Amino acid sequence: MKSLLLKLFCISFIVLLSFKSNTQEFQGKAYYYSKSKMELGKWGARLSEAQKKDVAARLKNRLEKTYVLSFDKEASVFKEEDKLDAVSGATDSWGANFSRGYQYKNVKENALVQSQEFYGKKFLVKDKLQTIEWKMGKETKQIGQYTCFKATASIPTNDLNWYNFSWADISQPEPKKNADGTTEEVKEPEIKMTEIEAWYTPQVPVSHGPAEYWGLPGLILEVSAGNTIMLCSKIVINSGEQVKIEAPDKGKEINKADYQNTIREKMLEMRNNRGRRRRG
Repeated sequence: MKSLLLKLFCISFIVLLSFKSNTQEFQGKAYYYSKSKMELGKWGARLSEAQKKDVAARLKNRLEKTYVLSFDKEASVFKEEDKLDAVSGATDSWGANFSRGYQYKNVKENALVQSQEFYGKKFLVKDKLQTIEWKMGKETKQIGQYTCFKATASIPTNDLNWYNFSWADISQPEPKKNADGTTEEVKEPEIKMTEIEAWYTPQVPVSHGPAEYWGLPGLILEVSAGNTIMLCSKIVINSGEQVKIEAPDKGKEINKADYQNTIREKMLEMRNNRGRRRRG
């Protein structure tokens, strides 16, 4: 462990000497590519291989994405690059309702500000940064020209996907009847956890990372979380171009928990309305 800490210190010290000391003068951009495995569940088991390939092609924009992380010493903005649908040539309007919006994180102030749009209504989500209890590993690997160190964590899945929606979020299990006619108490659902593996480099001495991830002694270049992997493909430091790192400021202010409730209520209303039309 001592040798690992010494190695980290030496790398960080050398890198810090090579950067300007003024916080405002230190800026950079990191470009990420993410890929998710397609999960079709029981429905997918009934599909042929040809049908699965067709579904994968239609969902390509949701399964493969590119992002840009712009950062200085204290803050970062993370946003998805726009991409046309692989099949229709249009943008994914349905998926946009449940995608991560323009995300601002300030590690000094422990602040998250994220713009979200849900069916035409703009929200400004303000909250604290995701709590992550990192476990530092001893393994190292090379990503491009950067020496990276491993860290792991376990995070509630719902915390990572707070802007997303699943129909399972509003499905209520029916209480079971016992033999004596009494009703079984419905148990609270277990909190699902996602195992995180991250690789960070002290050669870029900031505590930033893509998406919800942050808090390591170096920029996070790779993250594996559940069925998704996110990998940094390019880093540009102090290019001379002024990088804007500003929090969004438009939309109804709300926190993450209330935003989740707003989505669930709206989707439940839509489902109930659809059911009434069918019965009518």
